[in-house]
Amino acid sequence: MRKIAIYGKGGIGKSTTTQNTVAGLAEMGKQVMVVGCDPKADSTRLLLGGLAQKTVLDTLRDEGEDVELDEVLKPGFCKTRCVESGGPEPGVGCAGRGIITSINMLEQLGAYTKDLDYAFYDVLGDVVCGGFAMPIRDGKAEEIYIVVSGEMMAMYAANNICKGIVKFAVTGKVRLGGLICNSRKCDNEKELIEALAARLGTQMIHFVPRDNVVQHAELNRKTVIEYAPTAGQADEYRALARKIDQNQMFIVPKPLTMEELENLLVKYGLAA
Repeated sequence: MRKIAIYGKGGIGKSTTTQNTVAGLAEMGKQVMVVGCDPKADSTRLLLGGLAQKTVLDTLRDEGEDVELDEVLKPGFCKTRCVESGGPEPGVGCAGRGIITSINMLEQLGAYTKDLDYAFYDVLGDVVCGGFAMPIRDGKAEEIYIVVSGEMMAMYAANNICKGIVKFAVTGKVRLGGLICNSRKCDNEKELIEALAARLGTQMIHFVPRDNVVQHAELNRKTVIEYAPTAGQADEYRALARKIDQNQMFIVPKPLTMEELENLLVKYGLAA
């Protein structure tokens, strides 16, 4: 089983990219479990057709420790397995604890079955400390993909996440599998992210173009692959799924300084 965590700046499209990629893998016949690691609990809604899934933490609060696997794991598109960690009550406790509690409970309940090809963790924002670093800190995820765009703060977040990977790679198996560019139609965006990947020592594993069909699919509470299976954007997500499935490039990244990041932006921005 390959254990993958998806990181990136908040609002960059991690959950959308993750769910569409998972749909592509499931369509290929892969057995995939998605564990949402965001208190908003929106990491599986497109795979579940918009159904509100009860989170692990809500289930524990309501029912105590006596929880059955089918209460927190729901079947989604193409037999995907969907879990939402959830978070604490507003203003109380640490949201990162939900990830730790959720993964530990899934292990105890036997969710990680031998037939699973992939476990995906969709992780909140660009936080790589405390509970949110748990998937990479404790070896729960060994492959990291970072969703990024040509915007400065998205690149800054990606570089910051790489610093976290370097730290945890010293004592574990975690490695960076590549950058996924979720396009914002910035100037020279593809070339910029390819250059960033090269400087980090990794690859831009796929460039996902911007297309309104993504928003249309989300309004219909579906992945693009389910909503518009013949659309070009569906093929983009299928291509990303294939590239991840076939990926053999896993590295410890070489983070840039802030000055180096800014120089990259200036270089490609002025070339527009």
